[in-house]
Amino acid sequence: MFDIDWFVVMMHLATMGLAYLLAIPIAWNREVEERSAGLRTFPIVSVSACAISLLGIDVLQDADASARVIQGIIAGIGFIGGGSILKSSEGVTGTATAASILAVGAIGMAVAWHRLEIAIGISILTFATLTLVGRWKPNP
Repeated sequence: MFDIDWFVVMMHLATMGLAYLLAIPIAWNREVEERSAGLRTFPIVSVSACAISLLGIDVLQDADASARVIQGIIAGIGFIGGGSILKSSEGVTGTATAASILAVGAIGMAVAWHRLEIAIGISILTFATLTLVGRWKPNP
């Protein structure tokens, strides 16, 4: 019925686990800042982007098909990020959260493609931007 390669299963779980862990600092920041997305959304986006990428890598063999998978992931993440942007009479809020959702999706894809230097860099730079650069923003 199913021919399960448990080594591959464990490798994929470890890969998705790393994508999950690299999203946590960003998720924690958004949760502490009481934004529309937080500790649940960010890791799920990262793991989902990683899992879909892993499926594309394992199943599809040509670059065009892989590019379409990546394009689909980015479009889906854009849809999720768009839901975090709110417009009111006071202005537009949620753009940093939307950009952070895109960043964790990129983390998941980078981990799936074994580009850990990119994934770690995105995680560090996004977290640093949210925590440090936010302090320079003038309060209204």
